[in-house]
Amino acid sequence: MAEIEQTLVLFKPDTLQRGIVGEILSRFEKVGLKIVGLKMLDARDEQLAKHYYKDEEWLIKKGKTMIEKKGYSADHDPKAAGQEIVDGLMKDMKITPIIALALEGHNAVMTVKRLAGPTNIDEAAPGTIRGDFSHDTFGLANISNRPNLTIIHATDNPAEAENELGIWFNPSEIHSYSKIDEKIHHRKFE
Repeated sequence: MAEIEQTLVLFKPDTLQRGIVGEILSRFEKVGLKIVGLKMLDARDEQLAKHYYKDEEWLIKKGKTMIEKKGYSADHDPKAAGQEIVDGLMKDMKITPIIALALEGHNAVMTVKRLAGPTNIDEAAPGTIRGDFSHDTFGLANISNRPNLTIIHATDNPAEAENELGIWFNPSEIHSYSKIDEKIHHRKFE
C-alpha cells in the first residue's frame, strides 16, 4: 500500500463563528482522507507557544516585512516586530474555542495544503477553502491590527505534522481503524 501519513488541521475561531465547520470538514472526507482525531478545545497558552514557535531567523525576516508594511520607524527591532506577528496569531486563536482535526491518508499533508490554498488570500483560487471562505487580505489585516483570516491552519510537511499532532492530541486520542472505502482508494493490481 502507498505510504499513509497523518496531518493536523486547526479550525480557527472564524470557522466556528461563521458556521462553516461541516462544509470544510466534508471537503477532507470527500477527497478520501480519514478522520482519526477530532476535538473542540480552548487553546492553552502552552499549546499555542509550541505551535507558533518561530526561530530568530524567521522572526527577523517576517519582522522586516512587517516594519515595511506598517510603516514603522527604521530603528524598530525586526525581531520584536516578528514576535508581534506570533503574539497576534496566538491572541486570535483564543477568541473562541477551536477544533483540532487529525487526518490520515496517502499524501495527507499536501492534499490538505492543496485544498486549503495559500495563506495569501489574494492568491487563493476559487475552489480552495481560503479562496471560497476568506475575503481578507494582508493589507486589511495590517490596518485592523490583527492576523490575516486564513480560516484553518494546515501543516506544511510530514515532520511538522508529527510535531503538531503531539501538541494538540494525546496518543490515545488518535484512532486507528479501517474504512470500507480504503480498499477502493488504495487498491492495487497484482
